[in-house]
Amino acid sequence: MPDNAFTRRLFLERSLTLASLAATVPCFIERSALGMLGNPLLSSQPGVPDHRILVIVQLGGGNDGLNTVVPYGSPDYYNARPQIGIRAPGAAVQNGQQAALELANAQGIGLHPNLTGFKELYDGGLLTVVQGVGYPNPNRSHFTSMDIWQTGRLDAKGSGWIGRYFDNTCNGTPIPEGAVAIGRNAPLAMQGDIQKPIAFENPSLFRWLGEDLHGAMKDPYDAINRAGAVGGAAAGTQREFLMRTALDAQVASDKIRAAVAKQPLVEYPQSGLANQLKTIGAMIRAEMPTRVYYASMGGFDTHGGQLGPHANLMRQLGDSVLAFQNDMKAQGNEGRVLTMVFSEFGRRVKQNASNGTDHGTAAPMFLIGPSMKAGVCGNHPSLTDLDQGDLKYGIDFRSVYTSVLEDWMKAPADKILRGKFAKPELIVAKAKA
Repeated sequence: MPDNAFTRRLFLERSLTLASLAATVPCFIERSALGMLGNPLLSSQPGVPDHRILVIVQLGGGNDGLNTVVPYGSPDYYNARPQIGIRAPGAAVQNGQQAALELANAQGIGLHPNLTGFKELYDGGLLTVVQGVGYPNPNRSHFTSMDIWQTGRLDAKGSGWIGRYFDNTCNGTPIPEGAVAIGRNAPLAMQGDIQKPIAFENPSLFRWLGEDLHGAMKDPYDAINRAGAVGGAAAGTQREFLMRTALDAQVASDKIRAAVAKQPLVEYPQSGLANQLKTIGAMIRAEMPTRVYYASMGGFDTHGGQLGPHANLMRQLGDSVLAFQNDMKAQGNEGRVLTMVFSEFGRRVKQNASNGTDHGTAAPMFLIGPSMKAGVCGNHPSLTDLDQGDLKYGIDFRSVYTSVLEDWMKAPADKILRGKFAKPELIVAKAKA
């Protein structure tokens, strides 16, 4: 079959790729689309590894880092948390509470006992614990601190750092080439000046309503005719742009719903985060061209009675991320995906009178994937040298972003973050194609 020829069946199967090939399509989308049709010379922009995927997991509410990555080797930890401190590895079960999980080559620190999923990833060389992550002059407001993390700016103003990544690597992208958030609203992190992400809570809700309005538009070929790619609306007109955008939405929603309808290759646990990651896994398996996915879970604002609720959250987090990573391995996509877990701040060192913890500052981040420098990065923050009762950060979160942008996404971090930041050695192995 000639390079530029294809059957109608192939055309329908790849309608998502072809739908945006109109006069206004951005350059790298056109190249990616043609590359998927078999032209390797046009598969990506030079130096941009468009086969790589970043999955971001947000822990909303301020996760207690000290009970997540437990400094059991420090007596100051137990002095500050006599009721809610997690006991050292090997300690007997007390009131149903297990002991911390010991980490190899990480003396004196371990994981929350319910993070067995993270422990398995760590032992398998797939998990990096980045300790003491924060920023100067920390803000203890949930909203402001989250905006700081999502914009990558200490003034919490402007567009999101992921949105600026797309703005700097391509002049905007159509649905759903760039970024997809699983949730009611797309986070600020993914909002660019040009790039606008999509978000949906349930794939069945992500539907192109034109199907309901005009039955003839159910046929992608007919839709493309109406969009002007074959004929109809004049190229470059507003009508042509709007029609092509509608077509993008139709074929994207069709493909997403078809993807998630398939049984996953591994079993996922029953939780909100697991369902989000299962949807993301299905979209990756379906070879959706999306480069960045965003998932989130809340409930981490543990001001009172922390032990039980936080333990449940830890189990959901660890088990969900482990299932997702196993899914990537079963798909053969393990080397393409990097998962990053963060929260807007940690908790104060001392427990409060309600056996909980109040808003703090620095906390750990987690990076998961076979291309990571597995283990522990950075020193655990001091529990005695404090800033008004809070931990002092050791690694600026924008340094972690710099490593992800430059070493994983191969993007200009200084332009995206609007500044230069020291880059820790986090990503060391070459990702699989």
